[in-house]
Amino acid sequence: MSRGSTSTVSFAEQRRHTKKLRSLEQKVGLFWESPSKSGLLAFAVYSVFSLIHGSPIPASSLAYYNYLADAFNHGQLNLRIVPANVLDLSFFQGKYFLYWSPFPAVLLMPFVAVFGEGFSDVVFTLVVGGINVALVAWLLRIATARRVIRLSRVRRGTLVLFFALGTVHLTLSPFGRIWFTGQLVGFGCLAIAYLVSIGSRGYRGFIYTGLAISAALLTRNHLIFAGLWPAVYLLRQHRAESLRRKLALCVAGITPIALAVLMLAVYNFLRFGNMLDNGIPHHLMHPAFVADYQQYGAFNLHYVPINFFYQYLAYPLPLRPTSSLGGSLFLLSPVFFAVFWAFGGNRKWTAVVLLSTIALIATPILLLMGTGWVQFGPRYTLDFTVPLLLLTAMGIQKWSSRIVLLLTVVSMAHYCFGTLVLAHILSK
Repeated sequence: MSRGSTSTVSFAEQRRHTKKLRSLEQKVGLFWESPSKSGLLAFAVYSVFSLIHGSPIPASSLAYYNYLADAFNHGQLNLRIVPANVLDLSFFQGKYFLYWSPFPAVLLMPFVAVFGEGFSDVVFTLVVGGINVALVAWLLRIATARRVIRLSRVRRGTLVLFFALGTVHLTLSPFGRIWFTGQLVGFGCLAIAYLVSIGSRGYRGFIYTGLAISAALLTRNHLIFAGLWPAVYLLRQHRAESLRRKLALCVAGITPIALAVLMLAVYNFLRFGNMLDNGIPHHLMHPAFVADYQQYGAFNLHYVPINFFYQYLAYPLPLRPTSSLGGSLFLLSPVFFAVFWAFGGNRKWTAVVLLSTIALIATPILLLMGTGWVQFGPRYTLDFTVPLLLLTAMGIQKWSSRIVLLLTVVSMAHYCFGTLVLAHILSK
């Protein structure tokens, strides 16, 4: 065969390979773009990882929200039943409390009322994880319809797949445990807040967004900062309204948040006699934190270098003793590098406000005692992943499909392996 014929065959094979790759990308992207399909498949995948760890039916050993839900069901704020493991509970005047905010326990109240405090928090987090993936797919669809972002269905589906299996969300969904449950519920509240702010107008948009941010605040206090972008977006959509009308809309949105802050203050006062005391000063912390807490407190600039390193710089592979302290947001989920391509054009204000929102949420995380271990990847970054995904969506508009797909596969490989590792660690 002549050299020209060989080149023609090689070129034809390359074209066939490219067509197959595009066909696969189309099928995968279109499937994951659907909120219902992506949510159900994510739930199934998370369930497989949960089964690898063990049966998901028993509650985890750290299902503290269940015990708080039981206390609420019996009209009290301290735990009525003391769990076998009391790590990180707050002990005050002979009673046990949770320093975590109570909204997830409120969600669990009907399940605990029926099944008791042994209700599986693992199943609960599996369901919440699947719902979160569906919410992301819905959010990207609505954001595209409203021209906040400009992505094809296939590209949106790929981004949903990346979120579901290529971020720390994968490592939190299969295992229960109070820390993971709280973060997943907080993420869901923020996803709803961004959804309704983009998809609704008038009083409905402001009130629903305020309610969702309030739920996030009542789950993880610093998530109140995530309300910056929805607030700016809603105000821009109503900039033609009169000043009086805009003030009325702002009051409608702020009122639920103000009530949530008041509820937390009263909740703290009834438990500890101080509106600003959430229980952290009384919590039974891991011995590794005692010396730092006594010297620097729970939040301090002293913690910034180590937190920054394990959230943005460290690469945990090959595995070593420090791997469970965290790993780089960008190196483990390289699709997030797209945020650096998000700035410019007529939507620059959106990118700037999204970045400002992320910075506000990230600041208390960097100041916090502890990196979030035991974990694989930087689990605390899930707190700002909703605005981060929108910023990423703006950036990947400028990337080729092949790069997006390749980096998604790399992200998935990292976190599928990491979730298996975490399952092994947590089973010890």
